[in-house]
Amino acid sequence: MKRRVLKAVAQTLLLTTPISAGFCQTTSELKNFLSQRIGLSQDQIAAVRNGRAFVKTVEPRSPAEIFVFGVIYVNAAPESYIKFRSDFNRLSHIEYLSTRKFSDPPQLSDLQGFGFDSDDVKGLKDCKPGDCKVQIPVSSAMDELRKSVNWAAPNVDEQVNQLVQKLALSRVLQYQKDGDRIFGTVYNDKGQQVNVSDQFKYILSYHQVLPRDLPSFYSYLLGYPNAKPANVEDTFYWENVKIGPKPTLRIVHVLTMRGDKTDQPPYVIAEKQLYSSHYFETALELTFLLRDNDDPKQTGFYLVRTMGCEQALWTGIKGAIIRRTETKDAVSDLEKSLTSTKDVLEHQK
Repeated sequence: MKRRVLKAVAQTLLLTTPISAGFCQTTSELKNFLSQRIGLSQDQIAAVRNGRAFVKTVEPRSPAEIFVFGVIYVNAAPESYIKFRSDFNRLSHIEYLSTRKFSDPPQLSDLQGFGFDSDDVKGLKDCKPGDCKVQIPVSSAMDELRKSVNWAAPNVDEQVNQLVQKLALSRVLQYQKDGDRIFGTVYNDKGQQVNVSDQFKYILSYHQVLPRDLPSFYSYLLGYPNAKPANVEDTFYWENVKIGPKPTLRIVHVLTMRGDKTDQPPYVIAEKQLYSSHYFETALELTFLLRDNDDPKQTGFYLVRTMGCEQALWTGIKGAIIRRTETKDAVSDLEKSLTSTKDVLEHQK
């Protein structure tokens, strides 16, 4: 998401009221879902099948939530999307200011280019718990920045970003070892404590928009690195993305499930935010690739993307204004992303 986060983005909308079999088994069930749950007319559903993107917001449970749903039909093989999303060099020229995939295991050199701009460096100088212009996961990181950096030096930006890269690498390695337990600490940059692990569970408890018949995948999403299904692959990357007025650094865990049963989609992808320097305390995106099995002659697929995020300060008059702007931008960006993805996949050689 350039607003992937909502590409969050994402990546999220799961189910309070059961849909008999979800929408992941047949195209007919997807169409019923689009009609009954998303509210599309038959003409709109036909337009989606003919290649038009449809994107809308889904009713949140609180002012802290944003949920966005999008769908488009792509006349290409589902595997082409997986290859496209795995080409980070290509994506860096399409969706991001910069991005890079982590090695296995992650190395400090993977974070070359990962760093704050001068405005954020200035904002970090006086950071303290509850009062900071940049989201910092733990108070100890703020303390280390204050103590380790010579803020009067001409190379202060370089000092800060070298330390930030080390902290980011440490966070990824700790997450790969301990999973969501690293989120026992909280974002506390704006005066409100937020337990990120609990927010992920809360997002995934919203059973309104996605099927719940992928229990092992969802359990692994929350329980990583334990109980990994054999048909799931893990990837980690960082991105510098333009979200609103400020460039935002994010670290993301990608979980890609290849369907190994007839009642599963060919692929399901979750993009789980591990860190964001601005805006979103929690962000999760789920992507479903669904074959057009109503017509065996067709090789294309429905690309269904949902983005959800949590930000505790989207409250009050000011928060409501920011939330409306973010939601409007998220819808616009997801529609553009779906359309451009379709164009790339259908015209690539």
